[in-house]
Amino acid sequence: MLFLMFQLGADRYVLDTAQVETVLPLLSVKQLPAAPAGVAGAISYRGTPVPLIDLSLLALGRPAAPVLSTRIILLHYPTEQGDPRLLGLIAERAIETVARDPADFTASGVEAGTPAYLGPVAADEEGLIQWIRAEALLPPEIRDILFRQMTAEP
Repeated sequence: MLFLMFQLGADRYVLDTAQVETVLPLLSVKQLPAAPAGVAGAISYRGTPVPLIDLSLLALGRPAAPVLSTRIILLHYPTEQGDPRLLGLIAERAIETVARDPADFTASGVEAGTPAYLGPVAADEEGLIQWIRAEALLPPEIRDILFRQMTAEP
């Protein structure tokens, strides 16, 4: 299975590339006044507005560093209606893919009290890599805010 690797602080994480539409350079972001913590704003992708989450801000309480290796990952985020919507993730060092057997990932042993999006871990020569569950990235209240306009009637 192919994974896209990125970092939050010094730690490495992966997303299943089957969920990824594309990886973009860090673009100009439309700010969304009074947006919840972690919501960086929105971008336009092929003429469609896409909400954008800053993973570093969401997980670590600080914005992602605006460097060349910081990217926007567009992923297919499942909605309650069953039709996936694009969600942008700002992630640091999102420049590498890795092939791993899903069976390599096992429970971290510290699941209680951790965010729902943190999945199992796998080890390599550099340490642990944690699998991010994309479908659990957004708490329901943020998911409802970000996708409400897309499902509401005009």
